[in-house]
Amino acid sequence: MSQCAYPEDAGYLKCDMDDASETHEESLGEEAFDTVNSSIVSGESVRFFVHVNLQVQPSQAAESELPDGCGLLHTSRKYLKLKNFEEEIRAHRDLDGFLDRASIILNETATSLDDVLRAMLLRLVHKPDNTESDCNLDLLMAVLFTDAGTPMEGKAVHLLSDTIQGVTATVTGVQYQQSWLCIICTSKSLLKRHVCISRLVRPQNWGENCCEVRFVILVLAPPKMKSTKTATEVGRTFATMFLDITFRQKLLKTRTEEEFKEALVHQRQLLTMMDQGLTPSLKHYSISSICIPKSHQPLQQKDFFPVGKGIREDFARRFPVYPLDFTDGIIGKNKAVGKFITTTLFLYFACLLPTIAFGSLNDEITYGAIDVQKTIAGQSIGGLLYALFSGQPLVVLLTTAPLALYTHVIRGICDDYDLDFNTFYAWTGLWNSFFLTLYALFNFSLIMSLFKRSTEEIIALFISMTFVLDAVKGIVKIFQKYYGTSHGNHNADHISVLSLLGLGTSLNTSFHTALNTSLLANPPELTSVSSRSAEHSSRETAVLSLLIMLGTLWLSYTLYQFKKSPYLHPYMREILSDCALPISVLTFSIISSYGFQEINMSKFRYNPSERLFKIAEMQSLSLGAIGSAMGLGFLLSMLFFIEQNLVAALANAPENRLVKGTAYHWDLLLIAIINTGLSLFGMPWIHAAYPHSPLHVRALAVVEERVENGHIYETIVNVWETRLTTLGASILVGFSLLLLPLPLQWIPKPVLYGLFLYIALTSIDANQLFERMALLLKDQASYPPTHYIRRVPQRKIHYFTGLQVLQLLLLCAFGMSPLPYMKMIFPLIMMAMIPIRYKLLPRIIEAKYLDAMDAEH
Repeated sequence: MSQCAYPEDAGYLKCDMDDASETHEESLGEEAFDTVNSSIVSGESVRFFVHVNLQVQPSQAAESELPDGCGLLHTSRKYLKLKNFEEEIRAHRDLDGFLDRASIILNETATSLDDVLRAMLLRLVHKPDNTESDCNLDLLMAVLFTDAGTPMEGKAVHLLSDTIQGVTATVTGVQYQQSWLCIICTSKSLLKRHVCISRLVRPQNWGENCCEVRFVILVLAPPKMKSTKTATEVGRTFATMFLDITFRQKLLKTRTEEEFKEALVHQRQLLTMMDQGLTPSLKHYSISSICIPKSHQPLQQKDFFPVGKGIREDFARRFPVYPLDFTDGIIGKNKAVGKFITTTLFLYFACLLPTIAFGSLNDEITYGAIDVQKTIAGQSIGGLLYALFSGQPLVVLLTTAPLALYTHVIRGICDDYDLDFNTFYAWTGLWNSFFLTLYALFNFSLIMSLFKRSTEEIIALFISMTFVLDAVKGIVKIFQKYYGTSHGNHNADHISVLSLLGLGTSLNTSFHTALNTSLLANPPELTSVSSRSAEHSSRETAVLSLLIMLGTLWLSYTLYQFKKSPYLHPYMREILSDCALPISVLTFSIISSYGFQEINMSKFRYNPSERLFKIAEMQSLSLGAIGSAMGLGFLLSMLFFIEQNLVAALANAPENRLVKGTAYHWDLLLIAIINTGLSLFGMPWIHAAYPHSPLHVRALAVVEERVENGHIYETIVNVWETRLTTLGASILVGFSLLLLPLPLQWIPKPVLYGLFLYIALTSIDANQLFERMALLLKDQASYPPTHYIRRVPQRKIHYFTGLQVLQLLLLCAFGMSPLPYMKMIFPLIMMAMIPIRYKLLPRIIEAKYLDAMDAEH
C-alpha cells in the first residue's frame, strides 16, 4: 500500500499502528494487536480513510466475451478529520444516544465477517425498543457488500462497500490499524440511526488490511439525515475513540456491558481534555479545521497611547507594499487586466446611480445649495484621494442616506434660526473632522475589536434591508402617484425622495411644503392632455416602472449567477458575471427611454450649479451657532467612526484572504481630511459604504466552488489588492459631469430601485445571520455542514438567531424611524450592541457557544 502514502505526513508524532508483524503480549492475557504502547493518539497523528467500493457489472453481451465473468471494481478513498470532542457537540450526543440504546456483543464466537455482521443485525432487530418493523436483514446484508444485485452467482467480488479505518502515514507507506473496523451503511428501509459494537473472542483475518480484527463497529442510518447525523459522522465519532490503543486494551478487559459503557465515557472525557490542551504546533497545523476563538483582552488606557501609534504602525505595514498596489495584476506572469476593467465598470455604475439619487435628494432638501453636480464632483474627488492615499483601497466611499438625514436636520435648523446653510454645514463638517482626527490620533479604532462577527452581521443585514425598503417605498410611491389617479388630482401628490428614503417627517411646515416638489413628476408640458389619456398614461407609468425595476433585478442577478452555468466559455461567463450591473442598467434604460417613448417615466431632478467650487463664509456665524454645530458634528463623527471601521472590517474579513494588511487609524484620519475639504466647498460628506466595499472585494476575488458532504459552497482563493479599480471608477464618475443632464437623465428611477434590490440581494449571500434565519424554514437533512452546526446544539443556534433578530428590530426601530431626531442617535444604538453581546447574551447562552457562532470557521 505504499503507493497511497502521503509524504507530507511523514513527520507526524508517533502513533499506534497495526501491521503483520504485531507481537503477542503475555501480560494482557489476550492477543495484543498493536506494537506501540502510546497514550491517547494525537489529534493529527492518525488519519481515517473511507473505502467506497462500487462494483460496475459488464453488460450481458460483454460478459460472455470476458473470462471468468470479470467485472469492474471502483475504489475511492476519502480523508476524514478526527472528531473534536471539545468543539463538536454531536460527538457527545452520538455517544449518549448509543449508551441509551446500547447494542454491545462482548464475546462473539463467529469467525466469518458475514456471520459477525448478521449477528449484529439480529441484535439490532431483536432489541425491545426496536421500531424498524419493516427491516429486511437480507437487504441490509446485501447493501453492506459490493456484490449487491450481482448476476454472477458465486463469482461476485464480496467486499465491504463503505468502511472507516485508522491509518498512519510513514516513510515507507501507509500503515493500517487492523485490530478494529468501522462499517457504515445507509438504507431507505431504516427510520433512525443504529450503532452496534461487537468484540470478537479471538482476532480474525478477513483479508488485506484486516488481518487481526478484534472490534467491529456497525453504523446504520437513513439516507436523508442532517449533515451532522449521517452514518459517516456517527462512524467518525466512534472511530476517533477507537484510535487509541490504550482504550482498546481497556475494552478487552471489560466483562460486562456496564464496564464497557464506563470505558466509553472515560475515553470521551480524555478526548475532550486532549482537545482542550492542543499544543501550539498542532494549533497551527489544524487552523483550517479547528477554529481557535479570538480572545480579546480588555482594553486599557495604555492601549490608546502614545498619540499616533496606530497611524505609524499602519504606515509601517502598508507603505512597503504601496507600489504593488499599482503593479499587481498588470506586470508579471499572472495578469488580471480583464477583471480590473470589468470591476471598474461595476464600481462606476454602483457608485454613480446612488450618487445621482442622493444628489437629487440633497438638491431638494437644501433648495439647490447641494445639487447633483456637487454630489458627483465630491464623489469623484473624495474617491480619487482615497484611492491614491488610503491604507485599504478596496474600501469604497459614498454619500449615504444617514448623511442625507443630517443634511436634512441642518437645513431645518438653518431655516428655524435664520442661519446661512453653507456656513453652518461647513462648521458641522469641520467639527466632525476634528473629532475623527482625535479618534485616529488616540487609536480609538481599537474599540472596534469589541465588535464580534454577529454584531457586524446584524448591522450589515440592517443596511441591506434599508436598500430593499428604499426600493419598495419608491415603487409604492409611484403607484400611489400614478395608478388609479384621475387628472384632477394628478398634481396633488408629487413624490419626494426624502419620503423614499424614510426621512419623511419634516422639521417645519415650510420645509415640508418645499420637499413635495416635482422630483418624480413629469414636466408641465407633458401633462397638458385630456383627462382620460392622462389617467391611462399614469397607470401605464406605474406598471412599467414595476416591470423595469423587476427586470433590472432579474437580468443583473441572472448574469451575476451566470458564472455557475454550463454555457459559453468559462472566461466569457466570468466577464458576463462581472459586468452584470452595467449590462442590466444600460439595457433597461434603453428599453424604458426608447422602447416606451410614449410613456412618461420619472426622471432625476437636475438644476445646474452656478458655481461648483465656492468656499463658505466661516466668519458669519455666532459662537452659539458654532457651539450647536459642534454637537451635531460629534453625533456625526460617531456615525462616521462606526461606519468607516465596520465596513473596513467587513472588507478585511479573514475569509477574504487579504494579505497586505490593514490601516484603520490612517484611513480614519484620511476620511477626516477629505471631508474637511468637502465641507468647506459645500459638497456632500462621504465615508465607507456597505455593501459596495465587500462587493468590490468579491469582484476582485478568485473564487472556487468546493463540495462538502454534498453541499456546494464558494471559497475565496485570493484577491487582487489593487488601487486601479477605485481610481478608474472615480475618474469615470468625474467625467460623468459632462453627461449631465443628458444622457444620464435617460436612466429612470425604477432602474435605480432595481439596482438597490440587486445590491441588497448579492450582499446577503455570505451573511451568516441570514443563513441561520433560513434554517428555520429548511429540512434538517438540508442543513449545510458549517462550523456552528457541528459545534452548537440546534436549539442554541435558534435561540442565538432569535436574539440577533431582536437586536435587528431594535436597530430598525431607530434607524427606520420617521422622526429625524430618532435617527440621529442611531450610532449610539449601534455602540450599545457591544455591552449586549458581552454582558447580556452570555447570561442566556453559554459563552463557548457564542464564541463558536462568532468564529470564522
